[in-house]
Amino acid sequence: MTDFSPESLATIGPKEFTQLVKSTPDSKIAEVMASDTRTKILDEVFNRMPTLFRPAKAGDTATVLHWIITGGPNGQDIYETVIENRTCTVTNEPVRQPKLAMTMDALTFLKTVTGTGNPMMLFMTGKIKAKGDLNLATSIPKLFNIPKG
Repeated sequence: MTDFSPESLATIGPKEFTQLVKSTPDSKIAEVMASDTRTKILDEVFNRMPTLFRPAKAGDTATVLHWIITGGPNGQDIYETVIENRTCTVTNEPVRQPKLAMTMDALTFLKTVTGTGNPMMLFMTGKIKAKGDLNLATSIPKLFNIPKG
C-alpha cells in the first residue's frame, strides 16, 4: 500500500484511498492532517465528491451542506457542498446558508467519507457535531457512491 500523502492520493482511485485510510494508523493520519499538506488532501477529497455523486438517488433534493474540519495548522477549514437540480458542486469558499453544518476533526472526516467509520456512531459519541437538519445527515451517504473497503 502507498504512503498517506497528497501525492499518493492524487494517483489512486476512491477504492484504493478507502483501503489507504483503513490501513494507515489513526495517529499517522492525524499527524499528516495537522500538517501543511492537509489542504491538498482535503481539496483532493472534496474535488472528487461531484464524481461520486449519485444524481438518480438525489431526486428533487436541494440542499447546502457545510463541512467544518477542525484541527488544521490554521484552525479549521470549511467546505460547502451544494446539491440541486441533480448536480453536486463543492467549494472551499462557502457563500450559502447551510441546511446542515457538520463539525469534525480531519481523521473523523476521512473515516466518514471513505465509509471506514460509522457516521451514526461517530455522531453519537460526539466526534461529529451537527447543526441544522439532522434528517438530512442520515440521507447523505445514499447520495454518494462511497467505496467500501
